[in-house]
Amino acid sequence: MQGARNLTQGPINRQLFNLAMPIMATSFIQMAYSLTDMAWVGRLGSESVAAVGAVGILTWMSGSIALLNKVGSEVSVGQSIGAKNQEDARSFASHNITIALLISVCWAALLFWFASPILRIFELKEDITAHAVTYLRIISTGLPFVFLSAAFTGIYNAAGRSKTPFYISGTGLIMNIILDPLFIFGFGWGTVGAALATWISEAFVFGIFIYQLRRRDDLLGGFPFLTRLKKKYTRRIFKLGLPVATLNTLFAFVNMFLSRTASEQGGHIGLMAFTTGGQIEAVTWNTSQGFSTALSTFIAQNYAAGERNRVKKAWHTTMWMTGIFGTICTLAFIVCGSEIFSIFVPEEEAYRVGGDYLRIDGYSQLFMMLEITMQGVFYGLGRTIPPAIVSIGCNYMRIPVALFLVHIGMGVDAIWWAVCGTTIAKGIILTTWFLIVKKKYF
Repeated sequence: MQGARNLTQGPINRQLFNLAMPIMATSFIQMAYSLTDMAWVGRLGSESVAAVGAVGILTWMSGSIALLNKVGSEVSVGQSIGAKNQEDARSFASHNITIALLISVCWAALLFWFASPILRIFELKEDITAHAVTYLRIISTGLPFVFLSAAFTGIYNAAGRSKTPFYISGTGLIMNIILDPLFIFGFGWGTVGAALATWISEAFVFGIFIYQLRRRDDLLGGFPFLTRLKKKYTRRIFKLGLPVATLNTLFAFVNMFLSRTASEQGGHIGLMAFTTGGQIEAVTWNTSQGFSTALSTFIAQNYAAGERNRVKKAWHTTMWMTGIFGTICTLAFIVCGSEIFSIFVPEEEAYRVGGDYLRIDGYSQLFMMLEITMQGVFYGLGRTIPPAIVSIGCNYMRIPVALFLVHIGMGVDAIWWAVCGTTIAKGIILTTWFLIVKKKYF
């Protein structure tokens, strides 16, 4: 198929590794946008970090909604390529982009107009809330760039061309790294400067995607970005992507509640530790997500082509890869949690509380990678509902568990232990579910 790589033949390990590395690097780049902001804003003080962190929960929610079309593209386009149906591949690509644009405009408008009442949920000081409102309104206007770039990334991943999104996203990160200190300190714009730097970088990435697809690549023989939606393709995209977007969006809602609880128990330091710690923890999450997405794409093509043995071997290989890295992250967080946190927020009280978060959460890192790897298997098979059930159920258990632990006097650490325990449960339950049903597919 034109512009796409055939993953149904050739060495499995090399194909998985070559596909996963750019995807993983792209995930790190997207994570680095937030970490770069945090690292520079951290020099302004923990209150500024708390303001950016509060908005970070909402940008995470936005990224979760964008997964509808990223995963929708990866699976629908990937399976069409595996079945050698170029017409469907092109139609799915166009539908995913159109749907991404419609959803992003509506969501961006909602966040812009209701920024103040949404951010007052966190019960921060008035001046911190005011900074957060301004930051969110700037970031929200750039969300269409984020959603469309996610859809473009999914299409490239489905075609086995994961290096292209990596190079494009990397260019945007370099721009963000340059603009952040210039806008925050050089021009003295503070958190507003961080928001503007991110906005410009995201717009630049979107522009490069447009140029690449229209001028450089003939991916899938070319396809229109916007199309009149048809029920056949729209229904399939929502069936594949909606469970994934829902579980991640509901996850963000849970984190909003936990963030408020962290603020109640530990003030802005508690909120800062939770939000910044989550960004640091994303090192593990994005690594496993890279392997998971590669596995999903690989399985989508091979399962559609009837290559069941290759699907099984790919699953075993990915489990080994993620298991080794998960063990390394677990040890790093447990042993060096405070030292790692101090890189981003150098205040002593901040990195002491943040270090406790990383140490406690470190016990769950291997299980988190296990859960996300198994998500990739289910997604590639076109079964996105089982991971959603497990994730939503366990994530919402964090609320009563955290409240109970707070009630018995554990303070802000109660939230860290609630997150750790439910993450371990997700990895065990989803893996067990797949082992029960895998004979149906292998």
